[in-house]
Order: sequence, then structure tokens, then C-alpha cells
Amino acid sequence: MALEILLIESAGGPVCGVDEAGRGPWAGPVSAGAVILDPDDLPAGIDDSKALTHARREALEIEIKARALAWGVGFASVEEIETHNILHATGLAMCRAVEALSIQPTAALVDGNYRFKLPCEVRTVVGGDGLSLSIAAASILAKTARDRLMVALDAEYPGYGFAGHKGYNAPVHSAALKDLGPCPAHRRSWAPIRALLES
Repeated sequence: MALEILLIESAGGPVCGVDEAGRGPWAGPVSAGAVILDPDDLPAGIDDSKALTHARREALEIEIKARALAWGVGFASVEEIETHNILHATGLAMCRAVEALSIQPTAALVDGNYRFKLPCEVRTVVGGDGLSLSIAAASILAKTARDRLMVALDAEYPGYGFAGHKGYNAPVHSAALKDLGPCPAHRRSWAPIRALLES
């Protein structure tokens, strides 16, 4: 919590960690999490969501939501990704996550080096999900929320394997796209999808 404590002192108020999930897939929305952790009640084992198993992420999601001072999740839809591009759609999802917090933060620690426009002061942290517990917690909430939504999309659009690969590039996904063509959940401006549409 060293980064958070330094920023709390300089910003003079609550600090949240913010991270996204789903910038790279061929299908589905991009999601973001925002978390204000309680320094006196930290769940054990918080880490970058990519370093955790599915079961561990789900267990930590419950603990984070129960013990954090505030948490929020936001999404930007496939339509918004197509309209605004993935970078700006990620910013929309992050804004929605921060706005969903029950306590509005004075500042946010954001993973990466891009200073998204959020409703509070922003400090970027390259490799933040490995350096900041609140960013790591946000990464867990973003990932678990998006994974659940992709499982729901798998039921809505069967045949693509969304429940397994979560919309990312995978052999089963490429094969399904060739057989079935894209569905409404696909990002049609993405090069592999565009190539299929143009073939």
C-alpha cells in the first residue's frame, strides 16, 4: 500500500486503483475495475489477475467486495469500441467504474502509462498491477466481471467457445469464425474479423 499511502497524503483524500480487462480480444466488451482498499483490512493474496488461477480470482473477488472501502465495475460495449476505438472505450469503462464507487476518490492509480480522463486526479503506474495492491484488486474485479459476461455471451451465441477463450485469439475461435462468420459480439473493426468479412 506504499503507493496508495503516498498519494493519499499528497491528494488529501481517498485513492482508488483502476485497471482494465479485455483490451485485446476479438469479441466482447472491455471492462474496468476500481477499488479503494481498507489499509487495515486487506485480503491476503491479492495479485495481478493474470498471475492467479480462475478459482483464486473468484475467491478474491468475494473478499475484495466484502472488505474494500468501495469498489466499482464498468464496461464499454462492442459498439462503443467500434465507435470510439479501444483506447477511448477503455477510458469510458474506467470512468464508469470510478463513478460506481460509493466513495468518490480524490485520486486514482491507473495501470499503464496512458493518462485516461477520469473524474479525479490520475497517476499512471507502469506495471501497476504488480506494484499496487489496489490496482491488482481492480484487475481482479475487471477480469472476473468480464469472464462472467463472456460465459453469458457463449450461451447467447453458441459455437464460438466464448466461455473457454473469453473472446481472445484461439484456434477454436478462428475455426468457428471461418465456419459461422462473426456474431454481434465480435469487434468487426479488428483486423482478423475485418479480413473474414472482406474475404
